[in-house]
Amino acid sequence: MSVILKAPAAEAGTANKSNPQVVETVGRVIDDIRENGDSAVRRYSEQFDSWSPDSFRLSEAEIAEIVTGLPTTVVEDLSFVQKQVRNFAQAQRDSLLDIEVETLPGVFLGHRHVPITASGAYVPGGRYPLTASAHMTVVTAKVAGVERVAATTPPNQGAVPAISVAAMHLAGADEIYVLGGVQAIGALALGTESIAPVNLLTGPGNAYVAEAKRQLFGEVGIDLFAGPTEVLIVADDTADPFVVAADLLSQAEHGPDSPVVLVTTSEQLGRETISEVERQLQNLPTRAIAAAAWRDHGEVHLVDTIEDAFALADTFASEHVQILTAEPRRALLEMHDYGALFLGEKTCVSFGDKVIGTNHVLPTLGAARYTGGLWVGKFLKTATYQEILDAEASAELGRVCGRAARLENFEGHARSADVRAAKYGGDWLPWSEHRFDGSPAPADGKL
Repeated sequence: MSVILKAPAAEAGTANKSNPQVVETVGRVIDDIRENGDSAVRRYSEQFDSWSPDSFRLSEAEIAEIVTGLPTTVVEDLSFVQKQVRNFAQAQRDSLLDIEVETLPGVFLGHRHVPITASGAYVPGGRYPLTASAHMTVVTAKVAGVERVAATTPPNQGAVPAISVAAMHLAGADEIYVLGGVQAIGALALGTESIAPVNLLTGPGNAYVAEAKRQLFGEVGIDLFAGPTEVLIVADDTADPFVVAADLLSQAEHGPDSPVVLVTTSEQLGRETISEVERQLQNLPTRAIAAAAWRDHGEVHLVDTIEDAFALADTFASEHVQILTAEPRRALLEMHDYGALFLGEKTCVSFGDKVIGTNHVLPTLGAARYTGGLWVGKFLKTATYQEILDAEASAELGRVCGRAARLENFEGHARSADVRAAKYGGDWLPWSEHRFDGSPAPADGKL
């Protein structure tokens, strides 16, 4: 049984709905960039960001000046965090092995993990300059072996965002652009006279950036369809309501449409958390945003058992799931649908967002039911190959393939297989008088 101690004020599913005006605007901008390239990109950058430098791409000298102008502690902190991301991404890469097996005598099948040749990394600016996105999208791509990573970030009120640029540079970006919004996504996906296209777009952004990625998917790969940041906390009576409230608000401040959910087995904890959230909102600098998220998309559910809590949590398939229980590792065995798990009170979602090393680009809007988040494997194509060295094996597979293809009425496929049976097994080609040994076909159609 589940009892709702706090229900969201907003109608369920409103965060999932596309804004028709956003869809129309994005489509128009993309079509213009497709048709007019650099001139369209510059026009929209002027219109939306009042930004039109001589070149959107920063030179090596400009980047060096920006990085050397930052406080040493900033550069050291960026480097520390990127080391954590790089180490985990490298461990992931090391777990992905190329294989080759001999399935029949002389028949070799294999796969290789081949890096894509070019990826684009969008590092958001605006309300929150998400430098951590550079770590997640650029570092991970370079660990995967991507040869060219083009990173871009919006200008900050008419200026180059120094910390974001430094983060992209330290992460290993091969090209850095100060360019934002749909115009940046369109330029990277489609290519212009001055910007070569990429094969994969990564990184979060506002509703317009997310819609641009959605509309361009297929022409170019994307990491995920992005929605509002989500958090769900599973807590029992051992949890501290002060901590629970702080952790809920840490994600509520992402945006007024961010779902923040508590599922608990303790009515006392649930009610104390609701009160504590209201107290902590009073002096939170991002109160206007977080309070709206809590009011419109905040939920508190009371369940009977921890098994019920895990089951209910799975139905949300939340981006971030935090486990504040007596036995947090039980969630590893009993939960299935989540973007990332954060186990125990010493671990918080903010660590995952900023410093711990796992990738923070995660599925939202229920996508955790069928996919995980961005990881080193996203930048790799697992490509198979086949080789037959044994003539007898080629002939036998040709015979089987010919019969199988004709069952499906694919005569062209069958004939291609027949050729192998004839050339390497001496079979007669019933549809041709050609003989690979130069002898005439038998009159009775038999070998």
